[in-house]
Amino acid sequence: MPSLTDRLTHTTIAAHGKVYARTGGRIGHRLLGVPCLLLHTVGAKSGLPRINSLTYAMDGPAYVVVASAGGGPKSPGWYHNLRANPQVVAQVGTRRVPVTSRVVMPGEHDYERLWRLVNDQNKQRYAAYQRLTSRPIPVVVLSPS
Repeated sequence: MPSLTDRLTHTTIAAHGKVYARTGGRIGHRLLGVPCLLLHTVGAKSGLPRINSLTYAMDGPAYVVVASAGGGPKSPGWYHNLRANPQVVAQVGTRRVPVTSRVVMPGEHDYERLWRLVNDQNKQRYAAYQRLTSRPIPVVVLSPS
């Protein structure tokens, strides 16, 4: 059973994402000092539009996000959606940017550099999440199209 802290964190993140999306990005660019974007995807199975709030780091003009699912045993749904359709939209504040996603897995060129970049940006949370799961956690680069 998740701890009280884990449940509160999940609730806070979910509420943040709803506020960010419902205000069209006017409120919510930062969560606890960490920058967030709204990732607009299309459901791989449903074909329905999906929006997820994710923390990110910048790598030049590209946004870098992590498919951590909080260290859960499976990758998050948005990750499966962009694997099925890598042409997505990243919304930062009120600005929407068409992007092409590229998955970078452990052992691939640039993974360690990108992993350090996002971990440093997000107060080492992803390293803590990786310790919670045996699955390799992917890094996703969202490059403007």
